[in-house]
Amino acid sequence: MDLSEDDRALINVLQLAPRISWQDAGYVLGRHPTTLAAHWERLRTAGLAWVTAHLLGDPAHMTLSFVEIDCELRRRDEVEAALCAIPEVLSVEESASNRDLVLTVTTPSWADLTGRVLPQIARIPGIVKYRSAMCTAMHATADRWNLEALSAPQRARLRTLVSPSASSYAGPPPSSYWPIVQVLSRNGRATAMEIAEATGLHPVTARRQLNRVLGGGTLLFRCDVAQNYSGYPVSCQWFASLPPEERDSAVAVLRGFRSLRLCASTTGTSNFTFVMWMRSAAEVLGIEDQFLAAVPRARIIESSLTVKFPKRVGVMLNPDTTATGEVVVPALPR
Repeated sequence: MDLSEDDRALINVLQLAPRISWQDAGYVLGRHPTTLAAHWERLRTAGLAWVTAHLLGDPAHMTLSFVEIDCELRRRDEVEAALCAIPEVLSVEESASNRDLVLTVTTPSWADLTGRVLPQIARIPGIVKYRSAMCTAMHATADRWNLEALSAPQRARLRTLVSPSASSYAGPPPSSYWPIVQVLSRNGRATAMEIAEATGLHPVTARRQLNRVLGGGTLLFRCDVAQNYSGYPVSCQWFASLPPEERDSAVAVLRGFRSLRLCASTTGTSNFTFVMWMRSAAEVLGIEDQFLAAVPRARIIESSLTVKFPKRVGVMLNPDTTATGEVVVPALPR
């Protein structure tokens, strides 16, 4: 089952501008703002699409790592639940490959990763072993992926309303602002009034603090969609090895694929990884052929299909990839 054309168009607008007003979205889509707000609420309640915000760390010190987990088969569900409960474990996926689970882990510092988070993971009963690879450069991320469901005139109207953000990272928000961050982690489109109601803050205080959080480059907002309903139900991750001088060519060819969800350079034998969403597993071979033709000295070490995604960017997912409504909010930076 796929989303309707109206569903896809609305989600696409929010992928490109997650906090756009309903009035502006109505101008882009030629729909009444109230109708769009009700439409979005239906999608969000059904878990078909959602907007969240996740905390950014200091770009000079934060770490992003990919951790592969091997666990006892009989305890996999327990292990998944324990991993999903860790705020720094941003995403958890079950893979049909040489590892049982793959985690995306973010921490504000290397010391936090090695001194607290990895030991916490190692202590989970049922984990046999783990291996981690550090991200040394991020070339493409899923917040840039979109359904491409808008017409040319709709895209043109949206461009008149939305300009690239000029905000730069200004450090973590004060701890007193943390209730706002938690609300936005659960609902990235929360208004100042909704934040005031959820936190007990005075509406004027909530608006002032929200504006500071939004202007400080503290959070990355993202509109996600239930993969099984998107028209691209298959997710594949490739692990490759390539010489440093081939990196730019590899990134350039991969950015030509509209299905690209992640592309990163990493430490380890496989020093390059990328993820795509596809209509079917039959596309894997064609993608590999195009990649290797453009980057002849690259070597694909492994391709791995994802069979289950229990958690994606803090959001807990049902087996059918819809959101459960539960969000593991980020931890207050130490």
